[in-house]
Amino acid sequence: MNSGHLARPAEEVAPELLGAVLTHETAEGTVSALITETEAYSGTADPASHAYRGRTPRNAVMFGPAGHLYVYRSHGLHWCANIVTGADGIASAVLIRAGRVIAGEDLARRWRGPKVEGPRLARGPGNFCQALGITAEHNGADLLTGAAVTLSGGEPVPAADIRVGPRVGVSRAHDWQHRFYLAGDPTVSAYRLSPRAESPDRAHSPRRRAT
Repeated sequence: MNSGHLARPAEEVAPELLGAVLTHETAEGTVSALITETEAYSGTADPASHAYRGRTPRNAVMFGPAGHLYVYRSHGLHWCANIVTGADGIASAVLIRAGRVIAGEDLARRWRGPKVEGPRLARGPGNFCQALGITAEHNGADLLTGAAVTLSGGEPVPAADIRVGPRVGVSRAHDWQHRFYLAGDPTVSAYRLSPRAESPDRAHSPRRRAT
């Protein structure tokens, strides 16, 4: 995984991040998760993106360079992590919606709770961050320099194993086919249409990724 690979539109990078691994090395130990679900957000061209109305102090990391982590608070409750993509100066990012913990499960379980089942440890963007110990302090972290939080490539995922569908829980542009996930993987979150969705959803049924 390199910056050139990530310096492309979010909707191109998002399916290719499936199978990649995000790792967080902490004083308490290391947790790694294989990414199983992503959503693409296309900046100023995307009504559902934080950058739709332009650059602000909150979303500045989204404007590049690619390969950095954009972390934000959702509903005042959960941290959510995005991998910045696209050309430097153009906002673009991929939300990590879910993952499979492949190292440091005991530590992830300590952070998530002892009764949380394995597939649910990093299911959903807020749970993913909690399982890996990612918070606001990691906003802007360079994932490609070998710092505390790093992104590494995994085994390529066959196109036949990737499903595409509408984004989860957003009220605008909710029917854009920008959600990508591994077919049949138990860590993938359930699809939910936002009750605040502004228009009828046009595409609920997942489809195979075009090849």
